[in-house]
Amino acid sequence: MKKFNRVLLKLSGEALAGDKKTGFDEDTCIRVANQVKTLVDEGIEVSIVIGGGNFWRGRSSETIDRTKADQIGMLATVMNCIYVSEIFRYVGIDTKVYTPFSCGSMTKLFSKDQVVAGMKKGEVAFLAGGTGHPYFSTDTATVLRAVELDCDVILMAKDIDGVYDCDPKDNPKAHKYESISIQEILDMKLGVIDLTAACLCLDNKMPMLIFGLAQEDSIIKAAQGRSKGTSVVA
Repeated sequence: MKKFNRVLLKLSGEALAGDKKTGFDEDTCIRVANQVKTLVDEGIEVSIVIGGGNFWRGRSSETIDRTKADQIGMLATVMNCIYVSEIFRYVGIDTKVYTPFSCGSMTKLFSKDQVVAGMKKGEVAFLAGGTGHPYFSTDTATVLRAVELDCDVILMAKDIDGVYDCDPKDNPKAHKYESISIQEILDMKLGVIDLTAACLCLDNKMPMLIFGLAQEDSIIKAAQGRSKGTSVVA
């Protein structure tokens, strides 16, 4: 099985909220941190993007300007990264939080050179604030940073254990793909990631592995090439 050397882990805010669906579930965050510590101890370089859906889903709002809604969403990801990075520190991992815009002394401005240098020393980089611009999702920010940082793969942890031809929650006979291409995802309109992110993956031949966060040691297995999720090839 292939083992990756440098990975970008995408976590959904909702997954970190656990059953509460909002805010944070500390036990879930600690489980994630302990798994990432195993990877770092094995010499795997890790960066992380976290969505903001446990605090804000601005696209469902019709009452405020889209740009302002997206800015709130960016700040939600900053809050998530600051919190989760502290949980990582609690379990013994060195971390830094980077943003594409200034947040005073709370974060560092994103720099590829600084992030890569930190990862080489065993530091986990939290990449908050999306792209820094409205109209771009955290999916797009995830692919952008993975390409910039020369990552081997994007590990996308979801509340579903892979890519299906339809929603398995609605259809128990839904077919799960062991492997699928980005082009097939686009052609079949499966909605795994948004169009901009998918095209960025396709243009830069960035592979993804989509797996269920709730499964035991799911992050470790994904980074070691042992996941039973769906491999998405570009």
